[in-house]
Amino acid sequence: MTKILIQSAQILDSASPFNGQTKSILIENGIITQIADQISIQADLTIDQPNLKVSTGWVDMRVSAPDPGYEYRESLRSVREAAATGGFTEITLLPNTQPVIQTKESVSYLTHTGSNHAVKIHPIAAVTIDVHGKDLTEMMDLHQAGVIAFSDGHEPLQNSDMVLKVLQYLQPFGGLFINRPEDTLLTKFGTMNEGLPATMLGMKGMPRMAESMMIMRDLRILEYTGGKIHFTCISTAESVELIRQAKQKGLQVTCDIAAHQIAFTDGDLMEFDTNLKVNPPFRGQSDIDALWIGLADGTIDAIVSDHHPLDVEVKNLEFDLASFGIIGLETAFAVLNTYNTKLPTEQLVRLLSKQPRHILGLPTISISENQPANLTLFDTDTEWTFTEKDIRSLSKNTPFIGKNFKGKVWGVINQGQAKLVRQNSEIRNSK
Repeated sequence: MTKILIQSAQILDSASPFNGQTKSILIENGIITQIADQISIQADLTIDQPNLKVSTGWVDMRVSAPDPGYEYRESLRSVREAAATGGFTEITLLPNTQPVIQTKESVSYLTHTGSNHAVKIHPIAAVTIDVHGKDLTEMMDLHQAGVIAFSDGHEPLQNSDMVLKVLQYLQPFGGLFINRPEDTLLTKFGTMNEGLPATMLGMKGMPRMAESMMIMRDLRILEYTGGKIHFTCISTAESVELIRQAKQKGLQVTCDIAAHQIAFTDGDLMEFDTNLKVNPPFRGQSDIDALWIGLADGTIDAIVSDHHPLDVEVKNLEFDLASFGIIGLETAFAVLNTYNTKLPTEQLVRLLSKQPRHILGLPTISISENQPANLTLFDTDTEWTFTEKDIRSLSKNTPFIGKNFKGKVWGVINQGQAKLVRQNSEIRNSK
């Protein structure tokens, strides 16, 4: 496909001279060659969707695709399809595969398998061998092999001395350490947020302080060692305030939340739906309110899908036995746009695009002529119902089937490839 014409789309990109304007965009061989009010040309593909918006491609900083090891849950091909459906042109993959992503060979497998796709994969390597939290991986070698960040993924790093050493070892090459804050001794055997709903259901709760205590610890170590740290999937009001204060001190700290975290509270678990069993767990409404405030004032830097595909054998069980996690690539934007009452669309898009790029140190991109086309196409008005047919992941563990959403992704264009949602004649071949 050589020529793609996007007709009359509002450009949302603060780095573009056309920001906020409705323009037509011509893409030839993966390069934006013309941006104008009207473009009349015979293209290989024409996209003409009412109320269409276009931004620089979205980046998901937290995606699980257990390939190799558990390809039946998600393969590298299926995760790319799910990401494109959700509007993401680039994703970072957690190291929790079998074997763990901790060697140059495993990094090469992720970056080269199926690389001729619109969705680009960036590997996150394990920070400790086999994500056991005991011995450090060869981080310098992994960095040179193309790793974008270091994390034990689903396993929060518990050992304080390990955190200190990681922050020291990463500084010479500016490496990023990503940690999900959880004191696992405080959450042992926990299944949901500690609170009244857990008491009513007879479930062991997971206290908020398990998250905030680890943030306090890591911030104190960061203050001592220097370097930079990113907290992923924060979920409590206390966490937001701790990170806000750390930023005011000048510490190099960033954080994100999972999109689904603003859609449910612990009170929604009264029916024991295991598709609502996530970690961190759904908290209270006051926590959700604090997350929105953190997004609005810049304390929270990015939003992730926390896409975690699981099969029915580990999910369709009694609530206390079921595994934590839901898929989220296909629904992240729709959830955010539907529940959003505080953020302008431009700011919401930055949390999905420019700010994750900055945190990860990816090259800056813009919607400008003679620039590579790395684009997400979407609108904020279409009302639709999410069904199982909309799932491109190999796993179906989501609480959003049957939910009504407002705002829809229409596709992505990146690396000279287009992955588009086709409906009626809105997106059509022109030949």
